[in-house]
Amino acid sequence: MKEPLVPVIPMSHTAHIRSHRKPRRSATSSIALRAGVAGGVLSMAAAGASASASAAEPVTQTIELPTLTADLSAQVAQSAAATQQAAANYELRAERDAAAKAATEAKKDLAEAKKKAEAKKKAAEAARKAAAERANRSTERATLSASASTSTSVSAPAGGSVATVIAFLKAQVGDAYVMGATGPNAWDCSSLVQAAYKQVGVDLPRVSQDQSMAGTDVPLSSVQVGDILYWGGKGSAYHVGVYIGDGQYLDAANPSKGVVIQDLSGYPASGAVRVL
Repeated sequence: MKEPLVPVIPMSHTAHIRSHRKPRRSATSSIALRAGVAGGVLSMAAAGASASASAAEPVTQTIELPTLTADLSAQVAQSAAATQQAAANYELRAERDAAAKAATEAKKDLAEAKKKAEAKKKAAEAARKAAAERANRSTERATLSASASTSTSVSAPAGGSVATVIAFLKAQVGDAYVMGATGPNAWDCSSLVQAAYKQVGVDLPRVSQDQSMAGTDVPLSSVQVGDILYWGGKGSAYHVGVYIGDGQYLDAANPSKGVVIQDLSGYPASGAVRVL
């Protein structure tokens, strides 16, 4: 392979001296420089013209809205239908809840009515039973009165008159206590004692104060069956009863107890009198 030939350019005889060398300006460099300057000027002019145009005419942008398609319309209709169905379901549920509440209230009212009817029935049954018991006691009193007028022999620790008094008193057990009542189914303390002794022909005063002054005074340690017991001062007694033996007495006690038999130890008397 042959080596390329290098052209030989003749130099002047003073070329080797720096001061005698004359710099050469490349034609290509000059042309490039002139072209660059011209391009820069043109670029600046174009930029200025573009800026002026932009400032004079503002750019506007148009946005297109989506077109309502058949599918979207169907979705809207379906959503509306679903909303209506939900409203209908809610209304139906509200109606059902109201009906259930009304049924519960009706059931409660029915139960209350049944309860009242049952209570009324029991009260009527109790009243009927009480009336029957009163009728039985009235019959028993009549029988005792007849027995007292035909017989003087009864099972009692004292004489026949005392036995009649005690029998009459026991027949009244369960009667009501009513202040001022005089029988035959309701008594106060002194009216019961008065009625009992009247069975054997003894007329006692009506009130307890006067009854405590009747007959003969008896020490409480020597009290016998048929003696009248009183509570309070002699002549100012506020309550009376009759001793029936075994440490017990019978009296028309109070509105809550009625006619009952009680222990003397639970409510000791103030004094006693004997009228038989």
